[in-house]
Amino acid sequence: MTHQTTAPRLRTLVLLLLAVAGALLAAAGPASAHAALTGSDPAQGTVVDKAPTQVSLTFSEQVALSGASLRVLDPKGTRVDTGEPTNVSGTTYAVRLHPGLPDGTYTVTYQVVSADSHPVAGAYTFSIGAPSATSVPASAQEAGGGVVGGLYGFGRYASYAGFIVMVGGAAFVLACWPAGTGVRALQRLVVSGWLALTSATLFLLLLRGSYTGSGKLGDVFGLDLLGQVLQTKTGAALVSRLLLLAAAALFIAVLFGAYDKREDEEKRDLTFGLAIGGTVVAGGLAASWAMAEHASTGLQPGIAMPVDIVHLLAVAAWLGGLCALLTALYRAENPVEPSAVRRFSKVAFGSVTALLATGVYQSWRQLGSWSAFTETRYGQLLLVKIGLVALLVGIAWISRRWTARLAEPSASRQQEAATAEETTGAAALEERAGAAAAGRTDSSGRERPTAEEQPAELTEAVSSEAASPEAEAAGKASSEEAGAAGAAERTGSNAGAGAGEPTGSSTGAAKASPSEAESGSGAGDSGSGDAGTADARRAAQLARQRAAVDAARQKRLRDADPNRSGLRRSVLAEAGVAVVLLAVTTALTSTEPGRTELDAKAATAAVASSDAAGAVTLDMSFDTGGANGKGVVSVDIDPARIGANEMHVYVTRPDGRAYDVPEVKVAFTLEAKSIGPLPVTPDHITTGHWSADGVQIPVGGEWQVAVTVRTSDIDQVTVSKNAQIG
Repeated sequence: MTHQTTAPRLRTLVLLLLAVAGALLAAAGPASAHAALTGSDPAQGTVVDKAPTQVSLTFSEQVALSGASLRVLDPKGTRVDTGEPTNVSGTTYAVRLHPGLPDGTYTVTYQVVSADSHPVAGAYTFSIGAPSATSVPASAQEAGGGVVGGLYGFGRYASYAGFIVMVGGAAFVLACWPAGTGVRALQRLVVSGWLALTSATLFLLLLRGSYTGSGKLGDVFGLDLLGQVLQTKTGAALVSRLLLLAAAALFIAVLFGAYDKREDEEKRDLTFGLAIGGTVVAGGLAASWAMAEHASTGLQPGIAMPVDIVHLLAVAAWLGGLCALLTALYRAENPVEPSAVRRFSKVAFGSVTALLATGVYQSWRQLGSWSAFTETRYGQLLLVKIGLVALLVGIAWISRRWTARLAEPSASRQQEAATAEETTGAAALEERAGAAAAGRTDSSGRERPTAEEQPAELTEAVSSEAASPEAEAAGKASSEEAGAAGAAERTGSNAGAGAGEPTGSSTGAAKASPSEAESGSGAGDSGSGDAGTADARRAAQLARQRAAVDAARQKRLRDADPNRSGLRRSVLAEAGVAVVLLAVTTALTSTEPGRTELDAKAATAAVASSDAAGAVTLDMSFDTGGANGKGVVSVDIDPARIGANEMHVYVTRPDGRAYDVPEVKVAFTLEAKSIGPLPVTPDHITTGHWSADGVQIPVGGEWQVAVTVRTSDIDQVTVSKNAQIG
C-alpha cells in the first residue's frame, strides 16, 4: 500500500517541478545581449549636413561579424552599404556607404554575436539634410527569440541536466556505492544522462545558425549555416563536447560492464584508473561550456575559466549524486547501504564548499557592485539562486541528520528479523503444502477441502503482501516452474504405480470378473488424473504465494527503518529544489552580466546627455592693457558632447565690430579629473573668425574653457569660463 501511494505522489511532484522549471525558462524570454551598443557615428537621431562615407558602431566588448551583420537602408528599404563590415579599432566596427547619398532618413541595422556566444541585434536611424518618411521599421530586432530561441533555451537546459545526471550518477556509484554498478535503476539513470547530453548537443549544433541569424525554423537544417557555425568558437566547443561524449560512453560501458563483474579486491585496483579517466572526461565536458560562455570573456578570463570548470563539476557531484541517491532509495532492489549514504554526505559537503568559493568569485566578477544585485536582471536572478541554494543546504542538513541515524546494527537486526520471518513463513507454507499433498481425506475418513478451497485460506493470509506488481510477476514465473515440477512428479508416481500392480492387486483381480476389473481400472485412472491436476494447481498457487511473500518481504525490509523513510523524503525534497535551481541557473547563463549592463547604461546615458546638451556659447570680455586692447571673445562648441566637436571663436571690439587680433589660442581643462589643459589652435577663417574641427572631449564634466588673446607683440591676456560638456 505504501508503494502504491508513494508513486503517484512522486509523479505529481516531478510534474509540478518540471512545470515550474518550464515557467522560469519561458519567463527568461530571448537571450539577453551580453555586448551592448555604446556609441555610433552618425549618432542615433542626428541630422548631418552632408552624406557620411561610412557608418561605425561601438560595442561594450568585441563581437563576431558576418557579411550581413551591419546594414544601412535608404528610405525605400534599399541597401546603401558596400563591402564587408570591418573592425576599425578595439570594439568599433564600420561599413562603408555608397558616395553621394541623397537627403532623407536612413536606417542602420546590426546583428552580431558577442564574445560569450550570445546574439545582439538592434536598429536606429539618422538623417542627411532633413528627416523624411521611411518604409523601414526602426524598432530593434529580437535576437534569440521566437520558436528557435525557445527551442535553444530548452536544449541548453537539457544539456546541463544531462551533464549533471551523467557525471554525478557515475561519481556516486564509483565513490560512494561500488555495489550500485549492478543496480539496473542506476545504470538506466546514468545512461539516460548521457543520452540527454548527446541529443541536446546535436540539437544545439543544428539550431545555432538560425539562433544567431535569421531566427527561422526552416534554416535549422541549412548546411551553409552549419558550416559557418563550425567555424565559430561555440561550434568548436559543441564539436569538442561530442568527441568527449564518445569517451564518456566508453567509461560508462566499463563502469557497468567489466568493473561490475570484478571481485571486490580487483575493483579496488580498477577504481583508481576509472576515477582518473572519469575526472579528465568530466573536466573536458565542463570546459566546453567555460571556453564559450561568460567565463571566456570580460574580466580575468584566465582565472575565470578554471573556476567555472570547478563550479560545474561541484554542481554535478552534488545534484547528480543526489539524483542517484534518490533513485537508489526508491528503485534499488536491495536497500542502499548506510555507509554509502554517509560517503555521499561527505562528497556533498565538499561540493557545497567548492560551490560557495567559486560562486563568490563569479558573483564579484559578473556584478562588480552591491547595487547590481537589485538594479540588474542578472543580480535579481542571482539573488533567487542564492535563496534556492540556501534552501537546498537547509534540506541537506536535515538529510545529514537522517544519515547520522542510519546505523549498521539497526539494519542487521532488520535483516535477522526478516530472515526469521522468512523461515517461519516458508515452514508454514510447506506444512500446508504437505498436508494438501497427503490426500483429500484425513485419518478419520472425512474429505479435505478441494483444490479451489484450500488456496483460498493461504491467499487470505498473504493477500496484503501479494498486492504489488513485483510480487505478481515473481509469482507468475514461479508458477511456471512449479507446474513443470508437478508434471514431472506425476509422471514418476504413475510409473511407480504401474510397476507395483502385479503384486499389490493380484487377489482382487482374481475374484473380479473381466468386466468389473476393466471398469474398476478405468475409474482408477480417472481418479488419478484428477488428483494429479489438483496437485499441480495447488503447487502453482503455493509457488505464487511464496514469491509474493518474498517480494513483499523485500519491500518491507526496505521501508521498515523510519530513519531510511525520513531520508527518502528529505532527499526527494532536495531533488525538487534542485530542478528549479537548475532552471534559474540556465536562465542566468543567458542573461547579460550586471557589470556589463551597468557599463552599457552609463555609456548610453553619457551619449544621451551629450546629445541633449546641444551647442554651448561662451562670451568673455578681455583687456590686454595696451592700445586697442579691449574687446569680447565668443566661443561656440557644437554639439558640446563627448567625442568630436566643432569650435568657432569670434573676436569683436567693444562697439561690436569684428576685430582681427594677431593670435587666439584655446585650452580645455577638467580639474575634477585632472585632465588638461588640452590645447587647441583654431584656424583663421575671416576677419574676427577662427574655427577648429574635431575638437575631442574625452569625458563629460564641468570643463574650463580658457582663451588667450594677443593684441600686439607684447600685449596678451587669458580669460576663461566653465561649461558643462558631455
